[in-house]
Amino acid sequence: MGQAGCKGLSQSLFDYKTEKYVIAKNKKVGLLYRLLQVSILTYLVVWVFLVKKGYQDTDTSLQSSIVTKVKGVIFTNTSELGERLWDVADYVIPPQGENVFFVVTNLIVTANQRQETCAESESIPDAWCYTDGDCPPGEPVVAGNGVKTGRCVRVGSMQRGTCEVFAWCPVETKPRPVTNVLDTNDRAFLKSCQFGPKNPYCPIFRLGSVVSWTGSNFQEIAVQGGVIGIQIEWDCDLDKAPSECNPHYSFSRLDNTFSENSISSGYNFRFAKYYRDAAGVEFRTLMKAYGIRFDVMVNGKAGKFSLIPTVVNIGSGVALMGAGAFFCDLILIYFIKKSHFYRDKKYEEVRSGHLGNGEVNVDQLQNLQTVDA
Repeated sequence: MGQAGCKGLSQSLFDYKTEKYVIAKNKKVGLLYRLLQVSILTYLVVWVFLVKKGYQDTDTSLQSSIVTKVKGVIFTNTSELGERLWDVADYVIPPQGENVFFVVTNLIVTANQRQETCAESESIPDAWCYTDGDCPPGEPVVAGNGVKTGRCVRVGSMQRGTCEVFAWCPVETKPRPVTNVLDTNDRAFLKSCQFGPKNPYCPIFRLGSVVSWTGSNFQEIAVQGGVIGIQIEWDCDLDKAPSECNPHYSFSRLDNTFSENSISSGYNFRFAKYYRDAAGVEFRTLMKAYGIRFDVMVNGKAGKFSLIPTVVNIGSGVALMGAGAFFCDLILIYFIKKSHFYRDKKYEEVRSGHLGNGEVNVDQLQNLQTVDA
């Protein structure tokens, strides 16, 4: 018996097993099967690949919001400022602390500024002029340093000059920083645009508009202060051009607005301004300021074509096709009137070398049968 069993087992290792297909001529079940196939195929193509981009490998960034506090003092001795003691009101910008804070390690000083008239900076497009008529008196310079006086100031024989302004003079001059904002050939665009329906990707926001988009009243929030969150959402398809990856902005009120007496309602912080008296002794004025704090929170995701998720999702779709066939088999052999007839055709007991009593000779068994309903 042992040898015979081992021999039979060794022979079975070389057997080939094939499926038996029974074609059921039942229009209702056939129609149901095709509907399931079309539904699964539509789900796979439209939802998985077109809507959810299941062919991409997606990376999502973490979201976080923190409040920071810095303590300590620093002593410096420089030619511009002399001996000076710095505390957190001096070297932490912004002094109130937020998810990103800045510690001063170097300075570009514009010394001895006074409120008087001087020529506006050449880097301000709104200050460019050719005649005095281009500088209406009393008009503020957009993105500039002061208010126009009505004079156009030129250097030498140059035709174009800049408007004279009443400001803290001399005005600050600095190189134009490199940023990752909207790519545009118009260098003056970012100095004149404002975020809105016509410029959804302009990173310049009007304060009153931002407050109104949160459902708050500017006059009320200006008295006690408040905290507004600016959410920047990125959803980038890296299979397309980088210029098509644009942010979506949303705005919300973050501080407690339900109770006027709540200690957490509104927002304020302290900062200092420094002066020197006639004897050269420095003094400062400490101020408690109420205002609006803006918390900018950035999150998003980016996806790019990858073979692995593509193969996984296609494989899932093929498996769902098999589930559709299994569902139709259940209906065919259990829920229709002739279910016993289909059940007998689908499941047969096969023994090699014997006929009769419902048994089928394996040598005469056809691999494909057609059953009429």
